[in-house]
Amino acid sequence: MAELPQMMRAFGVTFLSMFRKVTTEQYPEEKVPTQERFHGKHQLNRHPDGLEKCVGCELCAWACPADAIYVEGASNEEGDRFSPGERYGRVYQINYLRCIGCGLCIEACPTRALTMTNEYELADNSRTKLIYEKEDLLAPIQPGMVQPPHSMIDDFVAQDYYDGKVTGASAEQFAEVELIKQKNQGI
Repeated sequence: MAELPQMMRAFGVTFLSMFRKVTTEQYPEEKVPTQERFHGKHQLNRHPDGLEKCVGCELCAWACPADAIYVEGASNEEGDRFSPGERYGRVYQINYLRCIGCGLCIEACPTRALTMTNEYELADNSRTKLIYEKEDLLAPIQPGMVQPPHSMIDDFVAQDYYDGKVTGASAEQFAEVELIKQKNQGI
């Protein structure tokens, strides 16, 4: 086959490929699962009691080569905490019109607050819908978690949260959140 002219070899490749089975994905009717390390939509994670892992350090925004992340930190108040640290991310936005999915923001996060999910359907017909706010990115409240703001678990410090010693919300945290709800409803 090496002595055949270049054109004949090219026609041979084309001719052989005509009889191969065509692989067609029937998207969106049949969704093929992504690979385990696929970089999809970002997610802001929570501690097991519901407090946010993000401490508003803005390192993810500094690491982003596309300037797609905007973070504005604020100080936590005792009894009115969003994260176990001194600060939390008050404003958190990711502009998916700019994001290139490189994952450098994930590498820069010191608290593992930011990860990427396998969700890949990020297209929309409006540019403003592609700027995800903090509420769009936060992980959902799971059973055993309490919606922040609330206090840290009694006798725990911030380092205990990052060491993984917190396994869920305490009864005091549930009672505190219920008391705040009643106060807001005027009961």
